[in-house]
Amino acid sequence: MKTFVAKPETVKRDWYVVDAADKTLGRLATEIALRLRGKHKPEYTPHVDTGDYIIVINAEKVTVTGRKTQDKMYYSYSGYVGGMKETTFEKLQAHKPELIIEKAVKGMLPKGPLGRAMFRKMKVYAGSEHSHAAQQPQVLDI
Repeated sequence: MKTFVAKPETVKRDWYVVDAADKTLGRLATEIALRLRGKHKPEYTPHVDTGDYIIVINAEKVTVTGRKTQDKMYYSYSGYVGGMKETTFEKLQAHKPELIIEKAVKGMLPKGPLGRAMFRKMKVYAGSEHSHAAQQPQVLDI
């Protein structure tokens, strides 16, 4: 019996919607990364993007444990001397809540062109509304 290798043109991708309200950030991000990679499918192939599309809603209501709301720091560097900016989880949740989930999931995906293609299949929204109703996404309970 030969080993099955998925081809990019034969991969069937589904759309799922995930409600991030009152979910722990890391546990949510690992499940999303697993679905984006396609590791939950029997036809998973490491060098082919076999994952599904994921829509995350209520990103503003995601939680972290312990004192991470005040202690967890997010850094961005402009490339210039003294260009390091840092912000806490609390401030980032108030200004750009989508970025919290995006950064957590992006770090769990492969680096390179394949990982970037997987990351583009994730859509994150701060509120409960999204513009992908035409794709008829299924509710994914995590």
